[in-house]
Amino acid sequence: MRKLFVIGIGAGDPDQVTVQAIKALRQVDVFYVIGKGDAKQELVDVRAAILAEHVPGPHTIVEIADPPRDRSVPGTGADAAYRDVVGDWHEARAELFEAAFAETEGVGGILVWGDPSLYDSTLRIVERVLDRERVQFDYEVIPGITSVQALAAAHRMVLHEIGEPVHITTGRRLREEGLAAGEARLVMLDGDCSFTEVPGDDLYIWWGAYLGMPDEVIVEGPLRVVEGRIARRRAALREAKGWIMDTYLLRRG
Repeated sequence: MRKLFVIGIGAGDPDQVTVQAIKALRQVDVFYVIGKGDAKQELVDVRAAILAEHVPGPHTIVEIADPPRDRSVPGTGADAAYRDVVGDWHEARAELFEAAFAETEGVGGILVWGDPSLYDSTLRIVERVLDRERVQFDYEVIPGITSVQALAAAHRMVLHEIGEPVHITTGRRLREEGLAAGEARLVMLDGDCSFTEVPGDDLYIWWGAYLGMPDEVIVEGPLRVVEGRIARRRAALREAKGWIMDTYLLRRG
């Protein structure tokens, strides 16, 4: 492989694929797709639909089975044990990508849900492959629409108050750090409905699941009023589909 495109494809709506991304897609000979198992086949199907719509020429799809990750070690990026577990998982992924890259020629492409810069490790793994120095290639990153942007559009809102910052974090961080008066946080990767553990009656939430997809679901309201409904809806959706991706903005005061 002589060149690799890492292409952000948006939060789920095929119409979110940018013109820049389409131009990159049409230069690719081989697409590498991480397989997530039968439960998440829909994520692969969305990528296949994007290719069918935007790549009229011949191309090859190489599916790579995602290596297992040890999820028994809790923590954040500040915890050495957690970093080691994630590092081992990234290394296992890098080995699989390296083998796939070495076996193919021409221009490669990886389709990244959302944008490669936000809570995605594809770029870290690509750098690991290059650091191993067994295969050499140039690569280019194409930005995409994130679930954060899709959430704001779905709720028709501005993410921050005038002159205030936007804080993007995880559910684990939200539980550990809480939410100060007047603060707002965008939360991703929250499998535990951490908003239910933030105390106070002055909280408001804007929540969305499967953003940009045909079965998109959004809920907003005072947190103490809608938190139970969100938690129950989230559990039911995950049970029905086998997977869920959701994002929310939580604001106090």
